[in-house]
Amino acid sequence: MSALFEIRGLSKRIPSAYESTGERVLLNHINAIIREPESIAIMGASGQGKSTMLRILACLDSADEGEMYKRGASCSSMEPAKWRSQVCYVAQHAVMLPGSVEDNLRTVSRLHGTEYEQSLAERLIERSGLAHLPMKGPAEDLSGGEKQRLALVRSLLLRPSVLLLDEVTASLDSISARLVEDVLMDWHREEGTALIWVTHQADQAVRVASRMWTLEDGRLTEDGNRDHYIDSAENEVIGSVRER
Repeated sequence: MSALFEIRGLSKRIPSAYESTGERVLLNHINAIIREPESIAIMGASGQGKSTMLRILACLDSADEGEMYKRGASCSSMEPAKWRSQVCYVAQHAVMLPGSVEDNLRTVSRLHGTEYEQSLAERLIERSGLAHLPMKGPAEDLSGGEKQRLALVRSLLLRPSVLLLDEVTASLDSISARLVEDVLMDWHREEGTALIWVTHQADQAVRVASRMWTLEDGRLTEDGNRDHYIDSAENEVIGSVRER
């Protein structure tokens, strides 16, 4: 059987005033394979191209070279909308579509010609701590944290094979962030969806991921030694306690 998801030779160059060529290599022939549903954390300093890579994986941005495959089918061989419904990107800052909370949830069904699973929507809304929301109320009136969680529920209703999570808890308070982590990990276990998290938090990476990838200088490397991240997470906790 083909791998669940595969990245082959992915490269991306961006303009740069600091390079003699006028370009900087952001992603340099990246290769990776996810053979079965896993939860993977991508770490790396700001500016290394983590968000750009996720957007390329979702076919929202284009690469200069390389290709992605889901169960052997390439991104370029599929309709973009179909690919994005199965390799689904969730941005750090949620964008609400015009209309009500319910309109936002029903949008995925309208766009992809699928049946709206109301019971699933209600269950995810409840588990995401959003049961208090007026379903007929304007989505734009929600707080930033509520919008972020609603956008996540909206993406889960697609039942994607791969979910690309771009620092989706960065703007949430600690309680809401852990709630989102729990919802996603339960979904991962129950539905068999592969999760790829971009995070700057070592403690979060340890909680949610079974594999760790690091993006640095255009290269994606896998660190099989979780002890490094566990130590980093412990240092973060110690540091936060000292700051109080």
